[in-house]
Amino acid sequence: MEPILLPSNQPPARFFQGGQRISTFRNDPPAEPNTPEDWIASTTCVRGHAPVGMTQLPGGELFADAVLRDPISWLGATHVQRYGVDTMLLVKLLDAGQRLPVHAHPDGSFAAQHLSAAHGKAEAWYVLAPGVVHLGLTREVAQDELRALVSAQDSQELLSLTHEVTVRVGDSVFVPPGLLHAIGAGVLVAEVQEPEDLSILLEWTGFDGLDGEKDGHLGLGFDLALTAVEMRARSAAEVEALVKREAPEGPLLPEAADQYFRFDRVVGRRDFPAGLSIVIALTEPARLTLVSGVSRMLAPGSTVLIAHAMGTYRIDGSALVARPPLAKS
Repeated sequence: MEPILLPSNQPPARFFQGGQRISTFRNDPPAEPNTPEDWIASTTCVRGHAPVGMTQLPGGELFADAVLRDPISWLGATHVQRYGVDTMLLVKLLDAGQRLPVHAHPDGSFAAQHLSAAHGKAEAWYVLAPGVVHLGLTREVAQDELRALVSAQDSQELLSLTHEVTVRVGDSVFVPPGLLHAIGAGVLVAEVQEPEDLSILLEWTGFDGLDGEKDGHLGLGFDLALTAVEMRARSAAEVEALVKREAPEGPLLPEAADQYFRFDRVVGRRDFPAGLSIVIALTEPARLTLVSGVSRMLAPGSTVLIAHAMGTYRIDGSALVARPPLAKS
């Protein structure tokens, strides 16, 4: 097995604008309208639209099918013993061509009980183009008040209840399940998340083809869906603790994220143990070298899939590395 260079995988006709910053980052041709996400090494489909969003490997096989066919090679025995044939990971590039709606994602317990889903949706971002994001509530909000704001589609008030945070290139942000959040217009991120497409939308006015009354509550109704949303206040210090400013080399996220995924930045040289990995080359070419001696130069914007069976590897240059949570034997 050798590293697999993955082309962009941008689901069409999404409900928000964007896509061109992904094309620029990847040095691809101009993007189609409303293709603001690139789903990288994805075994996950856009909710209700399988197989849209799922990665196809060279030769045409879906990555999800390849993992099912040979989980030990892709994931390793310890991972399979702990998590089964679940990659436990979804990586994206996300280009906010417009501000995203205020929304939240359920945790694993809620998703299992009410949606029969294998995961909730924690996520984290590495900022590739700067701007503003919204994270958490500035004051405690009762469920009936939040439900009234959703019914009224009072976007201005919803935004005013959240912390506005300026993010710069190189910052990383952890977004735990339940936290209300929105990425501002112009921001480009590399995102790592649990492999689910589960969003509770609090607003939808002004977004293309988005029927929030129908699709905003995951089919549960807002009265139930909103119980998955964190309604307590977070202080400015608590919100800032979710952000790592101009993250140096090494882990990008707080320890609280370790149960969901691992996300690292390489500056210079770093060795990694065998394991499923997605590498994103950043602003300069990077060299990927396997223990077997196989070596690849990665152009900026490249995305590469590495299987456990490829063994240990080294990265020289500037890159991000996304991995599943550590499975301990």
